[in-house]
Amino acid sequence: MKGLKLLVFDCDGVLFDSKEANRAFYNYILKKVGRSPMTEEEAEFVHMHSVNQCLEYLFRNEPEKLPLAEKIQKETPFSLFFDYMKMEEGLKEFLEWAKNKFKLAVCTNRTTSTIPLFKHFGILDYFDFIMTALKRPKSSKEALEDILKHFEVSPDETLYIGDSEVDEQLCKACGVKMVAFKNPKLKADFYANSFEEVRKIVENAAWWK
Repeated sequence: MKGLKLLVFDCDGVLFDSKEANRAFYNYILKKVGRSPMTEEEAEFVHMHSVNQCLEYLFRNEPEKLPLAEKIQKETPFSLFFDYMKMEEGLKEFLEWAKNKFKLAVCTNRTTSTIPLFKHFGILDYFDFIMTALKRPKSSKEALEDILKHFEVSPDETLYIGDSEVDEQLCKACGVKMVAFKNPKLKADFYANSFEEVRKIVENAAWWK
């Protein structure tokens, strides 16, 4: 191994606690279409998948309503729900520490809301590259492979911080080490419950040599 060069972050569940924002956003669409609010199982699904996958799942039993739901989604700016978002404690301090030591990237299933969200919370300038589902969903390993190609780094030089099974599968497919963030159920190389703990993992460079 040549040493750690690149940190890749998932967005929802890592940079932000976004479950209530996602719940409010999708329930808003469901109400407009005339469907009942999400179940807890559905809320877990939409936390991990792209908007197209989420709408298809939510209307799996009423596919005739999907076109209207997609139209409402495209006409509804997610910025209406930014107040439901909670930036992870210690995130800015971690990014400030890491920005001159590593390349920083994001791999998210968000689409058009990503850049406005980062601008709203003042973290956009910390990241050198942002991969959204507009280009590739995280269910495709090319999402992470394209990030590695962009920086010309190998999987051995990369650490991914994620919180879902989708992240776990992505890292496994690409051979990238993963920090499971606030999710001990995942099969990961490292586990952390805060960005202070992520920093300790990153600082312990012995395992990267």
